[in-house]
Amino acid sequence: MPITYTSLGFVNTGAMFVGAMRGGYAVPAYNFNNMEQLQAIVMACLDTQSPVILQVSKGARDYADRTLLTRMGQGAVEMMKRVAGERGVGEIPIALHLDHGDSVALCVSCIDTGFSSVMIDGSHLASADNVAVTQAVVACAHPRGVTVEGELGILAGVEDEVAAGEHTYTSPDEVEEFVERTGVDSLAISIGTSHGAYKFKAGQKPEIRLDILHEIERRIPGFPIVLHGSSSIPPDAVAAINRYGGRMKDSIGIPESQLREAARSSVCKINIDSDGRIVMTAKLREILALNPQEFDPRKYLGPAREALLAMYREKNHSVLGSAGRAPEIMREISDGCRL
Repeated sequence: MPITYTSLGFVNTGAMFVGAMRGGYAVPAYNFNNMEQLQAIVMACLDTQSPVILQVSKGARDYADRTLLTRMGQGAVEMMKRVAGERGVGEIPIALHLDHGDSVALCVSCIDTGFSSVMIDGSHLASADNVAVTQAVVACAHPRGVTVEGELGILAGVEDEVAAGEHTYTSPDEVEEFVERTGVDSLAISIGTSHGAYKFKAGQKPEIRLDILHEIERRIPGFPIVLHGSSSIPPDAVAAINRYGGRMKDSIGIPESQLREAARSSVCKINIDSDGRIVMTAKLREILALNPQEFDPRKYLGPAREALLAMYREKNHSVLGSAGRAPEIMREISDGCRL
């Protein structure tokens, strides 16, 4: 029996993107695979009163089990409501989103199990096939109130099942027809970001092609744009990993100043995954290296969760600009706003 996302307490991304477009900020889309990551994401966003999109990859869904993972998300919503009541603060809107769905069947399965938003990534296909597969997902999702993200252009890098050796910038000439023919609610574009931890070698100068972004904005004004591969690869955390026994190569990520500039435009959703993995791993390695006698997972996963919490708070405040925006989104939702 299909589950509705509203029964689990999630919202779709429609009102979030309307608010982000109006307010000149981006909604954080943070990936999670386990309980500690999920707790840190939700509590950081409650602390900062930010809307949030909980992102799940195909790999995360396989790792945690599709039923358990969705119910963890439901539990996180209930935790947020309880803590908000105890603190006397407002609740925040939470969406559950499939990141890089690679088939119609996977997207439908996620819709059936309570996801409020799905991405169908046909960017590696021929143009006509990308349109066709995206249309198929939209046809399944929209009647059930689920929002859909499509993609044009290819990001280089490796993360979970997503891997590409060549980077292909999104062509502004293609976006109008793609959006019109597919009916998607948001569009992921390729303008210089990259998947994974090893985005750019030390010494390289990463740069988002804001000129392409602005031309796309001109072609589809007021349409929500998404940036994938937007981790900044914190050097302090990488150094800590290597100091305590790790072997991460030198790498640099996307400058946070460039992400903030993009968030002021029509970029309504920014995906961040690798930063969370790196910060968590750095704290885990530190604790276990300095306390080799420790065997209680709570004693090393708890501090790792706190490190994540601090990072997500800072992202919401200083990079995405989403802090303090939850109340207006909740009002939009109560008024029935949708893209």
